[in-house]
Amino acid sequence: MARHVVLGKGAVGSTLVNVLAGRGESVLVVSRSGRPAAGSDVEHAAVDVADGAALARAARGADVIYNCVNPPYHRWVSDWPALISGALDAAAATGAVLVTAGNLYGYGTHGAVMTEDLPLRATESKGAARAAVWHEAERRHRLGELRATEVRAGDYLGPLADSQAHAGPRFLDPLLAGKVVRTVVAVDQPHSWTYLPDFAHAMVAAGATAEAWGSAWHVPTAEPLTFRELAGRFAAAAGAPEPRMRPVPPAALRALGLVSPLIREIAAVSDHFSAPFVMSTEASQKVLGTTATPWSVAVTDTLAARAASRATV
Repeated sequence: MARHVVLGKGAVGSTLVNVLAGRGESVLVVSRSGRPAAGSDVEHAAVDVADGAALARAARGADVIYNCVNPPYHRWVSDWPALISGALDAAAATGAVLVTAGNLYGYGTHGAVMTEDLPLRATESKGAARAAVWHEAERRHRLGELRATEVRAGDYLGPLADSQAHAGPRFLDPLLAGKVVRTVVAVDQPHSWTYLPDFAHAMVAAGATAEAWGSAWHVPTAEPLTFRELAGRFAAAAGAPEPRMRPVPPAALRALGLVSPLIREIAAVSDHFSAPFVMSTEASQKVLGTTATPWSVAVTDTLAARAASRATV
């Protein structure tokens, strides 16, 4: 049985833990608090990921380390260098494969379909920060210090999507209640949306596939939808009224950003929705051997999980 160490317990990390635990794998979850979720029987440890030596001690014997940490938007530039350094040091010390959960921000391109061989040329601060994360992992992999890969997703959705997600509760709650959905981004351009379980399965596959190491891969993702089309699919599946979506005007968004660092950083990448933001996953499907969940299943399962969670409250 392989030993898996998951760094972070947000939406991506928690989904990954569920997948691994469901397979009967040995799993350790690392977070600052070390507190397990209610009813969890998975091992947890309190470790600062930026402390590579402490992380290496906690991860001793690991076969794969999954880097699912995600600082708040406004702290990416300040926090990511130490976090990736700690994760890489731990991978080098333990001999574990490091699989980092990435995104598409580093490409810095809009309108063209994104493929894994596109250079990371983002000039916006968060995209540049994420590009630097991969460049450092790739550099140390090339030097032979460790084995590393990155799995990149579009904006995620699914059963454990949280308030940080564009298509999480702040989208579904008003939509299913028949209320106006106020978005901070445009809603009528094609966009790649990644289903969280697909993200988790792709990360597991990347950690176990030697051919994937040393390169970055896109999560196999269903066909792109505009935000409005996505809302229509959820509304139809739930029997909710026709969606009413009203983006916040750019001027109002900028004003909110003056008092909210999070909103300010969201506004800085709002152009991801003002032009086509689509990725290709053909190469990763061949290498990782995973496929995207069809939209009909992703929508139905997300709604079922939401209903189940509300029934237990």
